[in-house]
Amino acid sequence: MLSQSQQSRGANAPSGFIQKTGISLKPSYYHEILDAHPELGFFEIHAENYLNLGGPARHYLQKIREFYAFTVHGVGLSIGGEMPLDQQHLRRVAQLVSEVQPAVFSEHLAWSTHDNAFLNDLLPVAYNQATLDRVCEHIDQLQSRLKRRVLIENPSTYFEFKHSDRSEIDFIRDMVKRTGCGLLLDVNNVDVSCFNNHSNPYNYIDEFPSSAVEQIHLAGHTLDNNPIVPLKIDSHDEPVSHDVWDLYRHTLATIGDRPTLIERDGNLPPLVELLAEAQQADTIRDAIRQENPHE
Repeated sequence: MLSQSQQSRGANAPSGFIQKTGISLKPSYYHEILDAHPELGFFEIHAENYLNLGGPARHYLQKIREFYAFTVHGVGLSIGGEMPLDQQHLRRVAQLVSEVQPAVFSEHLAWSTHDNAFLNDLLPVAYNQATLDRVCEHIDQLQSRLKRRVLIENPSTYFEFKHSDRSEIDFIRDMVKRTGCGLLLDVNNVDVSCFNNHSNPYNYIDEFPSSAVEQIHLAGHTLDNNPIVPLKIDSHDEPVSHDVWDLYRHTLATIGDRPTLIERDGNLPPLVELLAEAQQADTIRDAIRQENPHE
């Protein structure tokens, strides 16, 4: 578990990061961002897209960092995996974090490796003691290597494990208590998981350990209209849905304002459309701040 000083490291983000919503940084937007300098809080990158020491991605990252705060979102460490953390991958991630000095580094409560195979997906875990011990060990290693508190994102799920002996909320609460990590609350993941598992997303938000939440993600999903078992798919290739916007309002009303990201990974729209979604989030955040001026 992190010491008090290590827990606070990385939490003192720039004021713009706190007050204004951010968006995902994608190569198709590099030139427009540098030409127009749009007004927003920050950009977020996927760590695995920037692990090479050279090349165009690193070049534009350095240029854009001159004007904006950044967060780094890991997608490949396989925190929930049965295998030990890949030390070479961890070293490269740590080098990137040291160079970029992001306001936040986050990863997923998920697994993506088996033996020597990388599955290029974020797969759910069973919520039991063995998984908790393994996840906490991996988070401790990650925080020790990065020398900062990391945020762990709640998963999007499509089924529940028979081997689970506790709820997702209880598992996450125990994970935070044991490791001192923070949480990235993905509101779209809540909507997707609760739809797929036939539970109430508003109850999930009400029970979530909100004091550990340091960032929020908003994203779009798609609906698989299977006539037998319809599913919401965490696709990140559509605008934020009305259901997720409504749940986001409830989230902020419940836990208070938090730095927010509009996450988009596919079917990329013109930059102006993502900026409009960020502005929509800012409008909601401004209203919450006015209702709760002392938070």
